Amino acid sequence: GSVENKRTFPAQTADMSKISRDTYNESIAAVLKGSVENKRKFQETVELQITLKNYDPQKDKRFSGSIRLPHIPKPRMKICILGDAAHIEKANAISLPSMDVEALKKLNKNKKLIRKLAKQYDTFFASPSLIKQIPKILGPGLNKAGKFPILVNHEESLQEKADEVKATIKFQMKKVLTLGVAVGHVGMTPEQLLQNINQSVNFLVSLLKKNWQNVRSLTVKSTMGAPQRLY
Repeated sequence: GSVENKRTFPAQTADMSKISRDTYNESIAAVLKGSVENKRKFQETVELQITLKNYDPQKDKRFSGSIRLPHIPKPRMKICILGDAAHIEKANAISLPSMDVEALKKLNKNKKLIRKLAKQYDTFFASPSLIKQIPKILGPGLNKAGKFPILVNHEESLQEKADEVKATIKFQMKKVLTLGVAVGHVGMTPEQLLQNINQSVNFLVSLLKKNWQNVRSLTVKSTMGAPQRLY
């Protein structure tokens, strides 16, 4: 079983005791410098890579937890809403891709087309009236791809919901002792990266059974850059 933890309020940045502010700053500066020197054709993501110790993935509880970071780490994340008329109108107003019931019915439960749809987007939203119909209209395709839609009510702002999803990262223990998670991108300021990385580290440590005693190493790197050791 896994323990799901959700935290949306900013974790206090006071507990930087294990990693000094200087260490954070040096690592972040090195990552940003590397990305400027080797300019890529795309905006590199900044990843936090974690290696655990004193942890048995077979026996110990696998943990998973989500935290909303103060600055959006994945601005280019693709979201599509499966919406009713009102939601489609709202989606058009903020240039959010959308599909209505008719468009979904046209896929005709064709597995290939549904797989293609699932690949096209990172996340799906759905209106209350549509979410119940999805298994019937589309079959299990989105669910199999791990992309069953997130319910969005009409009282919620679509923009706010999209920003929340783009700002939320998930730590999930798999069968191996290493984890990697996107905590920012090279277009951010050093201070924004510091806040995101620090909150990610503190949150991850809070999920671990023995906290810092379960951490072997922490490194931060850009997609194509060299890893910088934090801990």
